[in-house]
Amino acid sequence: MKILMVCLGNICRSPLAEGIMRHLAENNGLDWTIDSAGTANYHVGDPPDRRSVKVAQKHGIDISHLRGRQFNAADFEQFDIIFVMDVNNYRDVIGKAKSAKDKDKVALMMPDQSPVPDPWYDDALFEPVYEMLYNACSERLERLNA
Repeated sequence: MKILMVCLGNICRSPLAEGIMRHLAENNGLDWTIDSAGTANYHVGDPPDRRSVKVAQKHGIDISHLRGRQFNAADFEQFDIIFVMDVNNYRDVIGKAKSAKDKDKVALMMPDQSPVPDPWYDDALFEPVYEMLYNACSERLERLNA
């Protein structure tokens, strides 16, 4: 299984989701490829936001080595499923799709289709966003591995 997590800048939500899903996959003995990207090019080459690194570290997950990159149309060929954090990310990713098959690979991260809030402007959101992503990744992993 090859999974891509996508948010706007690839420094807060998607690296957290990548780290969590990788951690869960490894703990379940799954040899999955998990990556993350942003729809914008604001943080290409940058490490995750220090607050994302800190909350992940608090939960035993190291994302400090990750670096931001921008989503591109070639990602449709590389990944089986693309989880996006909100409707804007969904629109941006679908906008690069070249076929119905590409579009079928894209889904909102939250199983209930709710957005994952961007914690960039609110330090207090990093822990709740981690919890949301952990629960969503756990549920997604269970369904994908069934």
